[in-house]
Amino acid sequence: MTLVATDLTLERGGKRVLENVRADLAPGTITAIVGPNGAGKSSLLLALTGLIEPVSGHVELDDHRLDAMSPADRAKALGFLPQHAEIAWDVAVENVVALGRLPHRDRGSAAIEAAIDELELQPLRHRPASQLSGGERARVLLARVLAGEPRWILADEPLAALDLAHQLNLVSNLKQRARAGQGVVIVLHDLALAMNHADRAIVLHEGRLAASGAVEGALSQEMIRRCWGVEAKWIGDEGHRALTLEA
Repeated sequence: MTLVATDLTLERGGKRVLENVRADLAPGTITAIVGPNGAGKSSLLLALTGLIEPVSGHVELDDHRLDAMSPADRAKALGFLPQHAEIAWDVAVENVVALGRLPHRDRGSAAIEAAIDELELQPLRHRPASQLSGGERARVLLARVLAGEPRWILADEPLAALDLAHQLNLVSNLKQRARAGQGVVIVLHDLALAMNHADRAIVLHEGRLAASGAVEGALSQEMIRRCWGVEAKWIGDEGHRALTLEA
């Protein structure tokens, strides 16, 4: 099930944030959306979920336009984790995770338990949401997405609030899901994380598509110089790259 954006132009708050952006996303891969602050990364992710309407262009899921699909069908296919997600009700963790089943209109207890296990939330399952740390809340909200068993996972900075151990666990989880055929799209600021763990990268710069393709090519030193305005060099072996900046 492919997810394709065609010539997307978006405005938010009266400001043009994306201009004629194209993206062709394939299941079974992890795609990182990267770019400097204000490049339009979160806006593109919102458009890919159908949550904001473009000025022009459109998004298709397996040749069906998102704007022609029902909200329930979109929610079943596309699991979305926003950057600054909040938990509206002070309920137990297991009940927050269970909300991921709402589009399916079933309890889906096996999927809920699997999500709780994958995000290592068993010790927290009965804790009220108000008693969670920022990192714990991030894991709970991602578990809610996973409990819905979407065919695509779209997450805005999902690693930002996690400590190193939980970052590693989440990255491993997303890789396993991609190998199983799910599509994964994540917004990242950390270019080394994108280089080492994503299959493909979409690079945005000033609301336009600067590069799209395999991470090695899309995140070249020349592209970093062009879009981020810094001199940088990749060091280390494939899968273990580090980015050094030159003063």
